[in-house]
Amino acid sequence: MTDAALGPSFYETVGGRATFERLVAEFYRGVADDPVLRPMYPEEDLAPAAERLTMFLEQYWGGPGTYSEQRGHPRLRLRHQPFKVNPDARDRWLAHMRHALDTLDLPPLAEETLWDYLQRAAFAMVNTFED
Repeated sequence: MTDAALGPSFYETVGGRATFERLVAEFYRGVADDPVLRPMYPEEDLAPAAERLTMFLEQYWGGPGTYSEQRGHPRLRLRHQPFKVNPDARDRWLAHMRHALDTLDLPPLAEETLWDYLQRAAFAMVNTFED
């Protein structure tokens, strides 16, 4: 959504849904073979998880509000509570996301902005320090 006074949203600036779809698809390619992260996704097919993450990211960054329309408030910590998200899981998540982000070739400020958010989000999801 563009506001004449504010200019285009981050979502629009980075290329909209197509950019977030590429990011998430590459991210889940890594997750699919990760022995720590893959078991956190109970569905055999990762496509539903990929769609949820895509909708969340596009809503967060100024795109359509489809995530909230379909799933309600994001409640990220609550939604991740059933899973053991320790520093190892966080670091693996970040490694796959870093790789995915590197494939987008975003402008430096956009990349830095997105990466800063992803790091903060990942650190906030840690809910245990047990192995």
